[in-house]
Amino acid sequence: MDFGGNIEPKDLMLFTRQLCTMLTCGIAVVQALDMVGNSNRKPKVKELILDIKADVESGTAFSQALSKHHVHFDDLYCSLVSAGEEAGVLETLLDKIATYLEKAEALKAKIKKALTYPIIVLIFAFVVTAVLLIFVLPTFEDLFKGFGAELPALTRWVIDLSKVFQEYWYLIFGVPVAAVMGFMEVRKRSRTFYQMLDRWVLQIPIFGDLIATSANARFARTLSTLFNGGVPLVDSLLNVAGATGNYVYEKAVLDMREAVSIGQQLNFAMRQSNLFPDMVVQMVAIGEEAGSLGDMLARVADFYEAEVDDKVDKLTAMIEPLLMAFLAGVVGTLVVAMYLPIFKLAAAV
Repeated sequence: MDFGGNIEPKDLMLFTRQLCTMLTCGIAVVQALDMVGNSNRKPKVKELILDIKADVESGTAFSQALSKHHVHFDDLYCSLVSAGEEAGVLETLLDKIATYLEKAEALKAKIKKALTYPIIVLIFAFVVTAVLLIFVLPTFEDLFKGFGAELPALTRWVIDLSKVFQEYWYLIFGVPVAAVMGFMEVRKRSRTFYQMLDRWVLQIPIFGDLIATSANARFARTLSTLFNGGVPLVDSLLNVAGATGNYVYEKAVLDMREAVSIGQQLNFAMRQSNLFPDMVVQMVAIGEEAGSLGDMLARVADFYEAEVDDKVDKLTAMIEPLLMAFLAGVVGTLVVAMYLPIFKLAAAV
């Protein structure tokens, strides 16, 4: 663990859980912050917590002290803490926040696993291929020259490819790296490109369905946490929009918020967005009619989080053999090309 690194979501998750536990045991907020802060081994996290403690000690409300560090504590976090302070149930709301953060991080990790695994395998295949072409094949080429016979077409093609890699290795490695860095920079700086990318991602077969399922899970979990925490529905939807993880869903939730703010029921607004499955809309409608919207949304979140688990497992099971076959095919072709002239010579003897 990097004790001197930047503040990460898991640090805030741990801080929230520790603070919740101490407040539940009857320890005062200032004392709890002091204990959690001084026991933390990451300097930046310790500094953050002790800064908050100093503000609270001087009379600032805990939620206001948190809002001064908006980079780390978003509106969702501060809204729930404020609701907990007003209702006198801060430890209960901190427990809800900690649970929400834990589930959100678990969901994020699953999506990351599904998306990064194929990329890692492809990068590995590319590096192995490049090493064989740049360093290994040239030694075989010198051996082939001593044969004095015409080389098989596959071997000649691989040798030509090897020469290209040897001569232009800096471009072959540099261009993809520069392209990825440029892509990330444009995505960060251009909101139009970011929005277009989020729309396009949802159209990708299999992966798009996984992203949509994840967005549904985040929507339901975040709205459930806020609504059950006592945050009004209209205010909750404003915080939920940015938590969905996709611009298409973010815009839809903001449109839903406008509709709800003028008196429309949430389930009608959701149906008009054409983004949410009928099951979700129906469960929200039942929750609104029964006065148990928060609990119904929590059930929806549980269902879709389980769906994400299932889809990630199926996707991994489907992609893994394909990637292994691709890797074996690439490396196998190079190995066959290198040894084919030797086999041909042995057969002629």
